[in-house]
Amino acid sequence: MPDTPQPLCTVTADTLVAADFSPRAGRRRPPGPYGRLFSIRGTRAFTAGNLVARLPMGMFSVSAVVMIAGTRDSYALAGAVTATGLAATAVVAPWIARLVDRHGQARIALPAALFAVLGSVALLLCVRHGAPDWALFAAYAATATTPNTGGMSRARWAHLLRGDPAALHTANSFEQAADELCFMLGPVLAAVLCGTFFPEAGTLVGAVLLLTGMLLFTAQRATEPPVAPRRRAPSPLRAPGIPRLLTAFLATGAVFGSMEVVTIAFADAHGSRTAAGVLLGLQAAGSGAAGLLFGTLRPVVPARRLLPWCVAAMAVLMALPLLAAHLTPSLLALGAALLLAGMATAPTMVTAMTLLQQRTSADRLNEGMTLAVTALLGGIACGSAVGGWAVERVSATTGYAVPVTAAVLALAITLAPFDRTRRVAGSRAPR
Repeated sequence: MPDTPQPLCTVTADTLVAADFSPRAGRRRPPGPYGRLFSIRGTRAFTAGNLVARLPMGMFSVSAVVMIAGTRDSYALAGAVTATGLAATAVVAPWIARLVDRHGQARIALPAALFAVLGSVALLLCVRHGAPDWALFAAYAATATTPNTGGMSRARWAHLLRGDPAALHTANSFEQAADELCFMLGPVLAAVLCGTFFPEAGTLVGAVLLLTGMLLFTAQRATEPPVAPRRRAPSPLRAPGIPRLLTAFLATGAVFGSMEVVTIAFADAHGSRTAAGVLLGLQAAGSGAAGLLFGTLRPVVPARRLLPWCVAAMAVLMALPLLAAHLTPSLLALGAALLLAGMATAPTMVTAMTLLQQRTSADRLNEGMTLAVTALLGGIACGSAVGGWAVERVSATTGYAVPVTAAVLALAITLAPFDRTRRVAGSRAPR
């Protein structure tokens, strides 16, 4: 007797009713893993809202710099304001994520996003009406309550696809590609808006997109994961392997931050500052394409064993821009090297996020993923500082050694064993 095709998900009282892909349902089986992923009822709606809300994450800092520097004629002030916002985010974001885990996405994320939007509007008005400098710092710090939209989206996938690691791997790969797309398009959109209309346009549009996207996202209550019963699990910072994993995220963030600064400096040194955006866009495009391809594969190695291989590939490929910069001043060659270098980024991030999900208690999942994003942001800040120092003290060409060094450091961190301590109660089994 032939096997009967099975539904993708099990129908339960407290979860979303998944689409049935069997021939009896009268529907053709969707082609490919992504087609099957988005055939689950409600996933397209919450993904659309999430993408709209996530796009401003790549807009706000660029918009703030252009707006403040253009009106106050001080890049130092603009940089200090955005750095203050980053520091505030590192403190506030895990707290917001903890509240989301305890009370649900809709109850916390929407008010938090509204408060962040008010902070953006306050910054816009302060700049527009010549408020004192301290008011700029206070207003931009208020935007730190912006929820981790990517983390909440991953939490929804983890809820909908529990028990199906292959589909969850595809979902995590898609989310990483979405991150790359938003951080690639966000700065470009911000620069176009600020340059075409008025200096505050990028901040204004970003605030509108954030609030609109969050309204759409939180309205999808059917796919929202229920609040997990509290098991008195310790903070993710105390879960086995998580501190080491967050340190790896920190080093990986340093790769991104230093690569951005050094690439801008290299393009500027060769008389084409405007080409820097295209070069960085190629790196993000390579990462996004690799992430989507990675999502179609079924990993046969556990995440904890796969991660060092992914980081090793990233370390090797990050050497390509260094070689290209030393061998030729051609921006075309550098662009090709950055495109290839970006291809190891998404698989590394997907695998690291999967490992983090496996080792974080279910009732603190958003908090764990937000800590990872915070570590990345901290690494980006450190990498930007070290990359800028290397460019000024040595050269932009030699500056490409900084991301290579950061990638090697991340590799050394991931090569250490993750299972030296007992697994936290309520967390997923290590894989």
